Amino acid sequence: MLEISAVKVAQVAMMAHELTRAEGELRASIDSMGQDEQAELVAIMWIGRDSFDVSDWTEAMATARQEANTPTADYLIGTPHLADNLETGLDALGTDVQAVA
Repeated sequence: MLEISAVKVAQVAMMAHELTRAEGELRASIDSMGQDEQAELVAIMWIGRDSFDVSDWTEAMATARQEANTPTADYLIGTPHLADNLETGLDALGTDVQAVA
């Protein structure tokens, strides 16, 4: 289902936990991703915060692509509880963040 690697998502989550120290690295990491990976990252975060259910993956991806009107890094960094939502989203999608981190 995921094109983005779970390792990349886990790395973004780890940097988000240390946002005050790692914001530049986090921005660079997100900016270096392709549009599809960025959309998946947003969709995973939305699933983690219960904006979408796992069964709504296709809709979450379509919405992430349609609403990509600000830089993804800005959007994600401005999202409260980013790290927790990414971890919860990955878990909901069947990937144990602790196993890939």
